[in-house]
Amino acid sequence: MKEVINTDTLIASIIKSIEDIKSEDILLMDLREIENKSTDYFIICSGTSNTHVSSIANAVEREVSRELGERPWHVEGAEVAEWVLLDYINVVVHVFQKPIRDFYNIEGLWGDAKTTKIQASK
Repeated sequence: MKEVINTDTLIASIIKSIEDIKSEDILLMDLREIENKSTDYFIICSGTSNTHVSSIANAVEREVSRELGERPWHVEGAEVAEWVLLDYINVVVHVFQKPIRDFYNIEGLWGDAKTTKIQASK
């Protein structure tokens, strides 16, 4: 039977992957206290182009798989790479191009969530 991965460990692996590929404006949103939520956490970040968004999403998939043996349950948007969603069930990663992120305003839609801005490690 496969070992269940700790959510904090998964979040740390995802954030490290995102930082390593120089993503911008990284947010961790804790949705656990919100009714009718579909997941416990969102991790949201921005890339500067389709290529950058693809690189960020690929880095997350690669590193989480390598470090934790986990694959996303579902991936959307990888073909266009304006908004790529990686669904790890308890944690959903949103990788946006900045204009698309501004348009959909997930941070505003889920404004009741506890939000932590991740400062890029140097």
